Amino acid sequence: MNITEIPFNKFIDIKQHHEDQSCLVLEFKEQTKNHLGTMHASAQFALAEACSGLVLQKCFPHLEGSVVPMLRKSDVKFKRPATSSVFARAEISEDQRKRFEQQLERKGRASIEVTVDVIEQDGATTMAGIYEWFAQKL
Repeated sequence: MNITEIPFNKFIDIKQHHEDQSCLVLEFKEQTKNHLGTMHASAQFALAEACSGLVLQKCFPHLEGSVVPMLRKSDVKFKRPATSSVFARAEISEDQRKRFEQQLERKGRASIEVTVDVIEQDGATTMAGIYEWFAQKL
């Protein structure tokens, strides 16, 4: 599944980063602004959530089509207003990866935490979060 083709992600125009295929980008434009003229918090949240799903696909390609992943919860902190286009970068620790695969094999379902940063063009982090995913074997 192409993350950028999910209907909501397509609607807000999340794109693949042109240089780094593990990052996603959201352009700063009228549709993504809030009442203050900065990037809307919901737009940044959606970008980060999409990127967390992308890193799951990249870390566990062998599971595609055999599990149903769902976002269970998130904990985010907005650090500063975004006034330009942003990109998201996500990662999963090696401990999380191992625990997830072991639990999925043993129980047929598992949870995993993905850390995500939303970063502005100048390199400043505008939002940081942890997205917890739940996956169950089909």
